[in-house]
Amino acid sequence: MKRILLCSFLLTVALSSFAQSNFYKLSIGAGGGFTQSFTEVKKHDFGVAGYGTLDYLFTPFASLGLEFQKGEINGGDYYHDPNNRQFVNTYSAFSINGKIALGEIMEDHYRGPVNWLRGIYFGTGIGMIQHSTISTIQTDSNDPGYVTLLNSSTKDIYFPLNLGINFYLPDRDGFYRYGLNLNYQANITLGEGLDGYDDSKVTFESGKPDGYTYFSIGLKYNFGKMGLSKKTFRGY
Repeated sequence: MKRILLCSFLLTVALSSFAQSNFYKLSIGAGGGFTQSFTEVKKHDFGVAGYGTLDYLFTPFASLGLEFQKGEINGGDYYHDPNNRQFVNTYSAFSINGKIALGEIMEDHYRGPVNWLRGIYFGTGIGMIQHSTISTIQTDSNDPGYVTLLNSSTKDIYFPLNLGINFYLPDRDGFYRYGLNLNYQANITLGEGLDGYDDSKVTFESGKPDGYTYFSIGLKYNFGKMGLSKKTFRGY
Protein backbone atom coordinates (compact mmCIF):
# COMPACT_ATOMS: atom_id res chain seq x y z
CA MET A 1 0.00 0.00 0.00
CA LYS A 2 2.84 2.40 0.88
CA ARG A 3 4.50 1.70 -2.48
CA ILE A 4 1.24 2.44 -4.30
CA LEU A 5 0.78 5.74 -2.44
CA LEU A 6 4.40 6.73 -3.07
CA CYS A 7 4.14 5.93 -6.78
CA SER A 8 0.87 7.88 -7.02
CA PHE A 9 2.48 10.89 -5.34
CA LEU A 10 5.52 10.83 -7.62
CA LEU A 11 3.31 10.46 -10.70
CA THR A 12 1.21 13.45 -9.62
CA VAL A 13 4.31 15.60 -9.12
CA ALA A 14 5.71 14.51 -12.48
CA LEU A 15 2.51 15.28 -14.35
CA SER A 16 2.28 18.66 -12.63
CA SER A 17 5.83 19.57 -13.67
CA PHE A 18 5.20 18.46 -17.25
CA ALA A 19 2.18 20.76 -17.40
CA GLN A 20 4.34 23.76 -16.50
CA SER A 21 6.67 25.81 -18.64
CA ASN A 22 9.42 28.36 -18.17
CA PHE A 23 9.21 31.89 -19.55
CA TYR A 24 11.23 35.09 -19.36
CA LYS A 25 9.74 37.65 -16.99
CA LEU A 26 10.96 40.82 -18.73
CA SER A 27 10.33 42.07 -22.26
CA ILE A 28 11.47 45.11 -24.23
CA GLY A 29 10.01 46.21 -27.55
CA ALA A 30 10.29 48.89 -30.20
CA GLY A 31 8.55 49.76 -33.43
CA GLY A 32 6.63 52.34 -35.39
CA GLY A 33 3.37 53.08 -37.11
CA PHE A 34 0.71 55.61 -38.00
CA THR A 35 -1.43 57.92 -35.87
CA GLN A 36 -4.82 59.37 -36.80
CA SER A 37 -6.39 62.34 -35.06
CA PHE A 38 -9.98 62.50 -33.80
CA THR A 39 -10.75 66.04 -32.65
CA GLU A 40 -13.25 68.80 -33.41
CA VAL A 41 -11.25 69.52 -36.57
CA LYS A 42 -13.20 67.72 -39.28
CA LYS A 43 -10.34 66.18 -41.30
CA HIS A 44 -8.71 63.34 -39.35
CA ASP A 45 -5.28 63.19 -40.93
CA PHE A 46 -2.43 60.70 -40.45
CA GLY A 47 0.99 61.08 -38.82
CA VAL A 48 4.03 58.89 -38.11
CA ALA A 49 5.21 57.85 -34.63
CA GLY A 50 7.62 55.43 -32.98
CA TYR A 51 7.45 53.68 -29.62
CA GLY A 52 9.41 51.74 -27.01
CA THR A 53 8.10 49.41 -24.28
CA LEU A 54 9.31 47.64 -21.15
CA ASP A 55 7.02 44.97 -19.66
CA TYR A 56 7.02 42.70 -16.63
CA LEU A 57 5.33 39.35 -17.31
CA PHE A 58 3.39 37.78 -14.43
CA THR A 59 2.61 34.82 -16.73
CA PRO A 60 3.33 34.32 -20.45
CA PHE A 61 -0.06 35.93 -21.10
CA ALA A 62 -0.41 38.72 -18.49
CA SER A 63 1.83 41.76 -18.13
CA LEU A 64 2.21 45.27 -16.74
CA GLY A 65 4.54 47.70 -18.45
CA LEU A 66 5.66 51.13 -19.58
CA GLU A 67 5.30 52.64 -23.04
CA PHE A 68 6.88 55.72 -24.61
CA GLN A 69 5.69 57.25 -27.89
CA LYS A 70 7.05 60.10 -29.96
CA GLY A 71 5.80 61.39 -33.29
CA GLU A 72 3.17 63.57 -34.95
CA ILE A 73 -0.61 63.86 -34.79
CA ASN A 74 -2.05 65.87 -37.67
CA GLY A 75 -5.43 67.13 -38.77
CA GLY A 76 -7.41 69.72 -40.65
CA ASP A 77 -7.04 71.44 -43.99
CA TYR A 78 -6.73 75.22 -44.05
CA TYR A 79 -8.10 75.54 -47.58
CA HIS A 80 -11.11 73.24 -47.20
CA ASP A 81 -12.03 73.35 -43.48
CA PRO A 82 -15.14 75.53 -42.83
CA ASN A 83 -13.17 77.49 -40.22
CA ASN A 84 -9.77 77.26 -41.95
CA ARG A 85 -8.36 75.03 -39.22
CA GLN A 86 -5.21 72.93 -39.52
CA PHE A 87 -2.70 71.63 -36.96
CA VAL A 88 0.51 69.62 -36.60
CA ASN A 89 1.14 68.21 -33.11
CA THR A 90 4.68 67.00 -32.38
CA TYR A 91 3.98 64.95 -29.27
CA SER A 92 5.58 62.69 -26.66
CA ALA A 93 3.52 60.28 -24.54
CA PHE A 94 4.32 58.07 -21.55
CA SER A 95 1.90 55.50 -20.13
CA ILE A 96 1.49 52.47 -17.87
CA ASN A 97 -0.40 49.58 -19.50
CA GLY A 98 -1.78 46.28 -18.28
CA LYS A 99 -2.47 43.54 -20.83
CA ILE A 100 -3.97 40.05 -20.74
CA ALA A 101 -4.01 37.55 -23.62
CA LEU A 102 -6.48 34.81 -24.52
CA GLY A 103 -3.82 32.24 -23.63
CA GLU A 104 -4.60 32.95 -20.00
CA ILE A 105 -8.01 31.28 -20.40
CA MET A 106 -7.55 29.01 -23.44
CA GLU A 107 -6.56 25.36 -23.21
CA ASP A 108 -3.01 24.30 -24.11
CA HIS A 109 -3.73 21.51 -26.58
CA TYR A 110 -4.34 23.69 -29.66
CA ARG A 111 -1.96 23.39 -32.62
CA GLY A 112 -1.31 25.38 -35.79
CA PRO A 113 -3.13 28.65 -36.56
CA VAL A 114 -5.65 28.13 -33.73
CA ASN A 115 -2.75 28.26 -31.27
CA TRP A 116 -1.94 31.78 -32.51
CA LEU A 117 -5.22 32.98 -31.03
CA ARG A 118 -3.63 32.62 -27.61
CA GLY A 119 -1.48 35.64 -28.43
CA ILE A 120 -4.43 38.01 -28.91
CA TYR A 121 -4.52 40.44 -26.02
CA PHE A 122 -6.56 43.31 -24.61
CA GLY A 123 -5.34 46.06 -22.31
CA THR A 124 -5.72 49.52 -20.92
CA GLY A 125 -3.80 52.01 -18.85
CA ILE A 126 -3.18 55.66 -18.03
CA GLY A 127 -0.57 58.13 -19.16
CA MET A 128 0.54 61.69 -19.80
CA ILE A 129 0.84 63.19 -23.27
CA GLN A 130 3.08 66.21 -23.84
CA HIS A 131 2.16 68.35 -26.81
CA SER A 132 5.66 69.77 -27.22
CA THR A 133 4.94 71.85 -30.31
CA ILE A 134 1.46 72.42 -31.73
CA SER A 135 1.40 74.52 -34.87
CA THR A 136 -2.17 75.65 -35.51
CA ILE A 137 -3.58 78.06 -38.05
CA GLN A 138 -6.22 80.47 -36.81
CA THR A 139 -8.12 83.23 -38.59
CA ASP A 140 -9.66 86.36 -37.17
CA SER A 141 -13.46 86.23 -37.50
CA ASN A 142 -13.51 90.01 -37.93
CA ASP A 143 -10.90 89.89 -40.67
CA PRO A 144 -11.15 86.81 -42.95
CA GLY A 145 -7.91 87.76 -44.64
CA TYR A 146 -5.92 87.65 -41.37
CA VAL A 147 -4.10 84.38 -40.57
CA THR A 148 -1.78 83.63 -37.65
CA LEU A 149 0.28 80.55 -36.79
CA LEU A 150 -0.07 79.53 -33.14
CA ASN A 151 2.56 77.49 -31.29
CA SER A 152 1.68 76.06 -27.90
CA SER A 153 2.87 73.46 -25.40
CA THR A 154 0.47 71.62 -23.10
CA LYS A 155 0.09 68.38 -21.13
CA ASP A 156 -2.96 66.13 -20.87
CA ILE A 157 -3.81 62.89 -19.10
CA TYR A 158 -4.89 60.18 -21.52
CA PHE A 159 -6.24 56.63 -21.42
CA PRO A 160 -4.90 54.08 -23.95
CA LEU A 161 -7.00 51.07 -25.00
CA ASN A 162 -4.99 48.30 -26.67
CA LEU A 163 -5.94 45.41 -28.93
CA GLY A 164 -3.14 43.37 -30.46
CA ILE A 165 -1.39 40.06 -31.00
CA ASN A 166 2.08 38.66 -30.26
CA PHE A 167 3.86 36.01 -32.34
CA TYR A 168 6.86 34.45 -30.56
CA LEU A 169 9.76 32.39 -31.93
CA PRO A 170 12.07 30.14 -29.88
CA ASP A 171 15.81 30.68 -29.44
CA ARG A 172 18.48 27.93 -29.63
CA ASP A 173 17.55 26.68 -26.17
CA GLY A 174 13.87 26.38 -27.05
CA PHE A 175 12.72 29.37 -24.98
CA TYR A 176 10.50 32.00 -26.55
CA ARG A 177 12.76 35.05 -26.60
CA TYR A 178 11.93 36.85 -29.88
CA GLY A 179 8.54 38.17 -30.94
CA LEU A 180 6.59 40.14 -33.51
CA ASN A 181 3.90 42.50 -32.24
CA LEU A 182 0.90 44.06 -33.99
CA ASN A 183 -1.06 46.60 -31.92
CA TYR A 184 -4.01 48.93 -32.39
CA GLN A 185 -4.36 51.62 -29.73
CA ALA A 186 -7.22 54.07 -29.18
CA ASN A 187 -6.37 57.03 -26.95
CA ILE A 188 -8.77 59.40 -25.19
CA THR A 189 -7.45 62.57 -23.56
CA LEU A 190 -9.01 64.58 -20.75
CA GLY A 191 -8.05 67.91 -22.28
CA GLU A 192 -8.37 70.02 -25.40
CA GLY A 193 -4.68 70.29 -26.19
CA LEU A 194 -4.37 67.71 -28.94
CA ASP A 195 -5.26 70.05 -31.81
CA GLY A 196 -4.47 73.37 -30.11
CA TYR A 197 -8.01 74.73 -30.50
CA ASP A 198 -9.60 75.35 -27.12
CA ASP A 199 -11.77 78.46 -27.27
CA SER A 200 -15.52 78.01 -27.16
CA LYS A 201 -16.04 81.72 -27.91
CA VAL A 202 -14.92 81.42 -31.52
CA THR A 203 -16.96 79.96 -34.34
CA PHE A 204 -15.86 76.32 -34.05
CA GLU A 205 -17.06 73.85 -31.40
CA SER A 206 -15.03 72.97 -28.32
CA GLY A 207 -15.43 71.24 -24.99
CA LYS A 208 -15.25 67.62 -26.24
CA PRO A 209 -12.28 65.38 -25.33
CA ASP A 210 -9.70 64.93 -28.08
CA GLY A 211 -8.38 61.54 -29.12
CA TYR A 212 -6.19 59.68 -31.56
CA THR A 213 -5.50 56.14 -32.71
CA TYR A 214 -2.14 54.47 -33.23
CA PHE A 215 -1.51 51.36 -35.35
CA SER A 216 1.99 49.96 -34.88
CA ILE A 217 4.24 47.05 -35.81
CA GLY A 218 7.24 46.17 -33.66
CA LEU A 219 9.69 43.59 -32.36
CA LYS A 220 9.96 42.18 -28.85
CA TYR A 221 12.88 40.66 -26.95
CA ASN A 222 12.27 38.66 -23.76
CA PHE A 223 15.01 38.36 -21.14
CA GLY A 224 15.75 38.33 -17.41
CA LYS A 225 14.81 35.83 -14.72
CA MET A 226 12.75 32.79 -15.60
CA GLY A 227 9.24 32.30 -14.33
CA LEU A 228 7.26 29.08 -14.06
CA SER A 229 3.75 28.93 -15.49
CA LYS A 230 1.07 26.26 -15.34
CA LYS A 231 0.23 27.29 -18.89
CA THR A 232 2.35 25.53 -21.50
CA PHE A 233 4.15 28.27 -23.43
CA ARG A 234 4.86 27.07 -26.98
CA GLY A 235 4.73 30.52 -28.52
CA TYR A 236 2.00 31.76 -30.80
